[in-house]
Amino acid sequence: MALLLVSSGCFADSLSAALTGIESEWASVYYGLPKAKQQIAYPELLDKIQKLGAQYPNDAGVIYWQALVKASYANHQNPIAALQAINEVRDLLTKAIAINPQVMNGAAYIVLGTLYDKVPSWPIAFGDDDTAKTLLETALKINPNGLVSNYFYGEFLLAHDDETAAEHYFKLALAAPIRVEQRYADQQMRYKVQRALTKMGATSRTLSQLNYVDR
Repeated sequence: MALLLVSSGCFADSLSAALTGIESEWASVYYGLPKAKQQIAYPELLDKIQKLGAQYPNDAGVIYWQALVKASYANHQNPIAALQAINEVRDLLTKAIAINPQVMNGAAYIVLGTLYDKVPSWPIAFGDDDTAKTLLETALKINPNGLVSNYFYGEFLLAHDDETAAEHYFKLALAAPIRVEQRYADQQMRYKVQRALTKMGATSRTLSQLNYVDR
């Protein structure tokens, strides 16, 4: 029994490390590479995740990352292929949430909510503002102080002409802690929040004035 418990812990540590590596690689591609190179990098990263998925077919984190990379790659595909990919992303995220509603600290709800907000409505796709709002608010309930959860809810509000509320959530996003293991990704997201506030003409602290709190 002790051996089984140790083995289970090792597998869990190995999977966690693999997912952390995938997140870091995705951030490097998404934020650091020009679009021409992203188009090559995303399929390679997706292949890595699918191999990991063969080992852990019912792990919500693996399914989440498969969905996110597919969604990122869809931006580089033709409209027909992109639409098919987005439907696959929706199904993967729904599956991940069914397995573990808390997966990635609510991030699955953020990506799914953003999809419902951005894609066309029926009969072309499944876009729906009310569903998007509900999903993004669910993510905030799971992670009320998160950088990403507050940013994307703020972006939704801004797109729907509620600038005052959007500014509030953008500032909450700036106050969120930076993760030690994903410093690069979180700093890049902070820059996006700061640019959004600057574009709105909002008065806010600059990034250099923020006290980064690691977790």
